[in-house]
Amino acid sequence: MEGSRDERIEVILRLTLSSLGLQMEVWRDFLSEEENQVTLSSFFSIADYSNLFLCRDPGLCISLTFPSQTSSKVLVLSRSSRAVISAENIRDMLIMQEVQGGGRRELHQRRLPGGVSSLKVTCPLLSNPDPSGGWAAGVAEEALRFMERQKNEALVMEAQIHGRTFLPQPHALHDNRLHGDVDHDGDLHDDVDERKLSDLKLLHACDWMIIEWAELVSEFLQQDSSQAVLDGLKPLPCEEFNFWRNRLKNLLHIQQQLSSSRAQQVASIVQQADSVYLSTLRDIHTDLQQGLREAQDVTENLERVQQKLAELQLMEFQQLEANMAAVMEEVQLLWVRSEFYCKPCRVVVLLQEVCNLAGTSCRGGGELLKGLLSGPDKVLQDVSLVVRTLQTLRETFIQSKRRLQDMKQEGAAQSWDFPSHLVFLHLDNFLLHLQNIQEVFRVSLQLRQLEEAVVSGAGGRKWTEEVQEVYQDFLLHVTSLSECSCDPTDPEQQGFRLLLDQFQLQVEQVEQRLVSVLCRALQDCSEPASSAKLLQMFSFMLHRPVIQEQLRPHLLHLLQGFLLELDTIEQLFYTQREKAHTFSCYTPPPAAALCWSRQLRLRAEHTLHLYTSLKHLYRSAECEQVEQRVQQLLVLLQDFRARRLSDWIRDLDSDCGDVMQQPLIQQLQQGMLGVPCSHKLEAVLRQLRCVSRDPDVELRPLAAHLFSCKDDITQSYLSLGHMVSCYNQVLQDGLQVERPLIQDQLQDLDQDLADLQSRTWSSTGVHQLVQQLSQRILKFHSTVSEARANMDAMTRIIQGWAELHLLHSGDFLPEGGASGRSHRCITEEGQELLRLTQVNCSLYAAGHGPPTWSSYLEHIDDRVQDALLNMMHTALTFLCDSMSPKSCSVFLTVSLQLQETGSVFEPSVGGGLSDLLQSFINDVYSAASLPPRISDGHHGNYQVCLQQEPRLSALEQEVMRLLQKVKEEAELLQVKMDRYSYLWQSDRRAVMQEFLTYSRQLGPEELEAPEAPPTLKDFQRELQALSSLQVELSHLDEQRLLGWLKVELRPFRDSLLSIIQEWSDMYTQHLLSSVSTSLQQVTQHADEDSSSSSGFPVTETLLLLEATGVQLPEHLSAQLQV
Repeated sequence: MEGSRDERIEVILRLTLSSLGLQMEVWRDFLSEEENQVTLSSFFSIADYSNLFLCRDPGLCISLTFPSQTSSKVLVLSRSSRAVISAENIRDMLIMQEVQGGGRRELHQRRLPGGVSSLKVTCPLLSNPDPSGGWAAGVAEEALRFMERQKNEALVMEAQIHGRTFLPQPHALHDNRLHGDVDHDGDLHDDVDERKLSDLKLLHACDWMIIEWAELVSEFLQQDSSQAVLDGLKPLPCEEFNFWRNRLKNLLHIQQQLSSSRAQQVASIVQQADSVYLSTLRDIHTDLQQGLREAQDVTENLERVQQKLAELQLMEFQQLEANMAAVMEEVQLLWVRSEFYCKPCRVVVLLQEVCNLAGTSCRGGGELLKGLLSGPDKVLQDVSLVVRTLQTLRETFIQSKRRLQDMKQEGAAQSWDFPSHLVFLHLDNFLLHLQNIQEVFRVSLQLRQLEEAVVSGAGGRKWTEEVQEVYQDFLLHVTSLSECSCDPTDPEQQGFRLLLDQFQLQVEQVEQRLVSVLCRALQDCSEPASSAKLLQMFSFMLHRPVIQEQLRPHLLHLLQGFLLELDTIEQLFYTQREKAHTFSCYTPPPAAALCWSRQLRLRAEHTLHLYTSLKHLYRSAECEQVEQRVQQLLVLLQDFRARRLSDWIRDLDSDCGDVMQQPLIQQLQQGMLGVPCSHKLEAVLRQLRCVSRDPDVELRPLAAHLFSCKDDITQSYLSLGHMVSCYNQVLQDGLQVERPLIQDQLQDLDQDLADLQSRTWSSTGVHQLVQQLSQRILKFHSTVSEARANMDAMTRIIQGWAELHLLHSGDFLPEGGASGRSHRCITEEGQELLRLTQVNCSLYAAGHGPPTWSSYLEHIDDRVQDALLNMMHTALTFLCDSMSPKSCSVFLTVSLQLQETGSVFEPSVGGGLSDLLQSFINDVYSAASLPPRISDGHHGNYQVCLQQEPRLSALEQEVMRLLQKVKEEAELLQVKMDRYSYLWQSDRRAVMQEFLTYSRQLGPEELEAPEAPPTLKDFQRELQALSSLQVELSHLDEQRLLGWLKVELRPFRDSLLSIIQEWSDMYTQHLLSSVSTSLQQVTQHADEDSSSSSGFPVTETLLLLEATGVQLPEHLSAQLQV
């Protein structure tokens, strides 16, 4: 129902907005709910619904019964007559009332003032002869009847509000003027004619009231719950339950009214008067009793159906499918048990209402189509579940109908002979609509697989792009459909039906484009397998008739390809069967032939599998061709396999017999052992493993015997191979000094191996004997291997010492010597050597006494001593090479420094360097004393033995010679630097005093000289000499290389420059003092031309100081500015 087009809804809207003060948004939300639309439609279409109640709680609520739980204002819309409300008569039919919630009496008070006044005021006045005596004839009576009708209308309205039928009472029963007692006592009136006239009026009122009662009761009894169905509505089961429950209550209410004192008075009056309406009154009672029996029976039997439906509504939707049978069973029991409900018309109505309830529960709303983009698979599952649930409801109806038919044959109940389409008329339409929606989602989900479709091959990229283009266009159609705002689950939505038709047309266009791409892609396929894979990729759409019809020629071409592939397999069989054993170099020739035949069989079966996956696209006659050809090939390959397998089993049995007679081991050259016919044994075992994969093969006796114990033989063979390998390894590897240590154990093992050489593979107890001996040899091999691993570790340590460099260029600092890290390493590794020898002593069980063990230790000791000798020789050679004149690198560094005693080397070139190099040599020799002595036959450590080594002594002497040569060069450099000794040896104060006295420094031969005070030129001469000396020293090299010795001159230069600066400061300070004295005198005598005490002009003195680079003190600068 569309509120924007129905004039009746517009009237209700205006009344509701003005009475309850609603907003339009609240009304729209209210009208969008289907249940509210059904209630409005029922009120308009069904005349039995007299009132419509609307209230806010908190939103807008609507009901056909008074809402007893609300406390807000209630708008009551009542119909003025029993007629269908249409757009033309709604303004004349509706009566609006407002009631305060929480009590219905307020409505009564607003609607009954006329009735109350007529009963308490108006009626007595009209019935009193004195006040009404002056009225015209009949006016009082007419007014009285009018007030009586008003009162009855108010009482009818009150009963309608309660959902009851009110039986009006004649007012004449309360009028004392119109009747007395039923015996006509004569106390009130004496006139007999008047009394007769009053009795006639009273009888007429009672007859008229019986007629009205009969009409009301008859009208009520004629009401049927099927009216809503007949009006084309879709009522729910709750309306059926409410109808019969309200019917029972109303019938009891009517019965109570007919049993009241006033009704009994009416019955007594008509009975005494022998009125013709007495039978009508009796018919009313009879019909009422019959209706009560019917309502009680139906209400009682409907309770179980109502309970089951209530349970159903509380369940999850996924549970409904499994519980539909229980609902239908309750309806079936209702048909069997109820006396009055076993009528087809009533059961059809109830079943229709159950179907309506199921359909209402399945409505998904306008958001259903959004799932086309977000998750069509989930929505498709939900829609499929709804379809299955509704189909289950239909199936359970058919099952119940069959059970009732069986019960009818047994005479236990009547059957449902009514057509099923009467029950499922709306449900079938709704189910068909849902199936259309299901098809939309199924197609959408199927075509979504195009997103991942990737066509391979030469033109695969082009076909893939075209498929993706089609898919993108399809997505646009899906997006357009998903944006539909209407409810797709409403079968009455014509707009959605048009969208479905349009979508189906678009899907057909998509199919046309896809099949065009698919046909062209199939033309590019060169192999049937690629064509089949392409069709399998698009298998989700091949079942559609349009696609299947256009693919027909390509399918026939593919069928010919399958047949051609089978012909190729047959041709390969006939051309290659004689050399089939050569197709695999990793398996026995018979197994290779069988593998070749199996590959051909798999190829044929693969062709059949490809064809089978597309078999549903072919007709039955076409299918037989491929299947027959495959069966022929399989029979051919099976015969080939049987022949080759028979020959293989025969040859294998012969080979097994030869292997069983071979000895287990045999003696080879130089005491080595070997396993005879090992390759043949391995080949037999490999063939047995290949045969064991085929459960249908039956071996001959010898092969069967070997096969039965193949695990033990295989394990024994592997153990023998490992044992022989370990034994040979013990003999081959190892040192000469090691052989005497293991000789006794080897002899014990050789005795047991001799016993093993006399046994064959057919001997008993071979497996146990091999395992026992193998454990002994493996244990012996493990012990020897561990001892040899220890020897290898010792060899690596010893070899590391031989290659170790004790001295590095980074070690030669003034306080340095041989690397301390190297000493720690030698110490730790020496202890490790001693530990490993002790471990080997335990492994060989040698103790410390046997000469064999002493020879073993002597061997290790000699290797250690040789390694230490190489290490020391390498270190001393490194010293000689580093100090050689040919060496281009710096080996040691000394610094020339200026001290109080004069220039000195640090460390000293004489004793210092000699001591340093001697410490290096001592560290080298001391390294030989770090490792402990391995052999007990030598006294002292390794250093004592190696100090007497001539090669080491010669290297030591060469080091000292090279040191002496560099020492001489360093002393010459020191003498050269001593030419500046006068700067640090002279007394500056004495020299200054001599300069101030004689203006120069006297020579050693000059004892006396005339005094000549210095002038500014003398000062300038001395300062320039010191400046030249500074320049000369600044160009002095910071370091000097004396072969392998680097001399750092920078400390000496810096110290000498500092001394020269002190000499310069001595002269400049004297000049500054002179300027200061002169300025003080100028300040005192104001004589600018005055001279200093020494006679130096101030201006020239300042210029000299400025040229020297001396800055004036702040106090002198201030005096000059003044």
